[in-house]
Amino acid sequence: MIDISHQQKQFEVIPTLVRPTLVEALKSRVRTAAAVAATESDQLPQVQTLGVAEMLEARLNSFDPASDDAEAECAFYVADLGEVYRQHLRWKALLPRIEPFFAMKCNPDPMVLRLLASLGTGFDCASKNEIQSILDLGVDPTRIIYANPCKQNAFVKYAHTNNVRMMTFDNAEELHKIKRFHPNAQLVLRILTDDSKSLCKLGLKFGAPLDTVEGLLATARELDLDVIGVSFHVGSGCFDAQAFGEAVIRARRVFDQAIEYGYEFKFLDVGGGFPSAHVKEGITFEKVALILGQTVERLFGPEVRVIAEPGRYYVGSAFTLATQVIARRTIQSVTATAAASEDKDGNRGEDEEEVKHMYYINDGMYGSFNCIMFDHQICEPKVLFRDGEFSYDAHYMQDMQQEQGGLASVWGPTCDSIDCITSKTRLPLLESGDWMYFENMGAYTITAASQFNGFKRSEVLYTTTEKEVTYHF
Repeated sequence: MIDISHQQKQFEVIPTLVRPTLVEALKSRVRTAAAVAATESDQLPQVQTLGVAEMLEARLNSFDPASDDAEAECAFYVADLGEVYRQHLRWKALLPRIEPFFAMKCNPDPMVLRLLASLGTGFDCASKNEIQSILDLGVDPTRIIYANPCKQNAFVKYAHTNNVRMMTFDNAEELHKIKRFHPNAQLVLRILTDDSKSLCKLGLKFGAPLDTVEGLLATARELDLDVIGVSFHVGSGCFDAQAFGEAVIRARRVFDQAIEYGYEFKFLDVGGGFPSAHVKEGITFEKVALILGQTVERLFGPEVRVIAEPGRYYVGSAFTLATQVIARRTIQSVTATAAASEDKDGNRGEDEEEVKHMYYINDGMYGSFNCIMFDHQICEPKVLFRDGEFSYDAHYMQDMQQEQGGLASVWGPTCDSIDCITSKTRLPLLESGDWMYFENMGAYTITAASQFNGFKRSEVLYTTTEKEVTYHF
């Protein structure tokens, strides 16, 4: 927040230079600005400085079981903005040359956006509303890339009006549209890469095949449009670090082709697909950064500006979701298949063991867990509150060792059979009113949540486990 107290004082010492009425007007303007700033500050959610476990326990302790307030039992998130901050420092340490432009479609949480804007990141926007929300934070238009290759006419006009110049394209029709509505745009050619080793294959929808590049560059030259570089996206949830390096090599070929059409590219966008902090094995961010960073340095000189579009990387591990068990259904029968699979001692393996209980919780596939369907995520339930005791992390593991409640399935609250969070998981016996929690719920969760069947989106509570974050609000 800007300190304007010195401005108030300066008007006190210049009455001989400015007419009294003007002095009063200026004082009034300062007081109004201060009031507005204070109001805006009051409207921001409070950011605590507690650990995630402490936040979860404090919220549960605030509930009154005897109360009729249904809102008190709603599912809720705890967002650790300190985790977002740590991810930013990690990015700057491992990929210092590549500027992060946060893919806000991943999680447009207003506090996350404010923090990242304060940290100086750019933003990858895909619509008018996304662009507007970033501009409303006071972010300069040069820190926005309109990274949607197929845009609505009105949205292109809005970008032109608000001086958002960087935008992507992958077809000739889009070039003609941009020529008509935003002729001074700085265009970035999105090329097709191999995304076969990603969970979400964006190449099904976007990306110019390499054999179409020359035609697109020729069309752009004929239209006298400014093409400044190349972008690509290896796919969301990529599990092959080599895919990033191979995509950079393809981009280098396009850079060389562009020279024949009078373009000297100075911009490269390496897209998204970066793993979040909770990924400790297989394709980790460290492995991706090593391959990507070295390939960029080898193929592109310092005159080329390089950006990326990380989304889940920043927020995936920063959000924890707490949900209450609203009902339990016990399965009585044993299927013939399961019974037949018993060994001579009467034991069954876990794969053949029957599900004994169905648990219903107050968030589901139409809410925060849409990530299961749209983003192929696996959401693992853990016990948060059971038998009147807070049971987080280590306590949860002790419970599991002491009591095996058998296999269970977990379901959302709606009257729809696809609202299944997990069809088979191992949990101790839970009662209605107990709580579960799910970690790593920051990416592609709340952003696509609906209010189907009249259920509300889950509330977000904010904390930070890094003191420096408090200086940004």
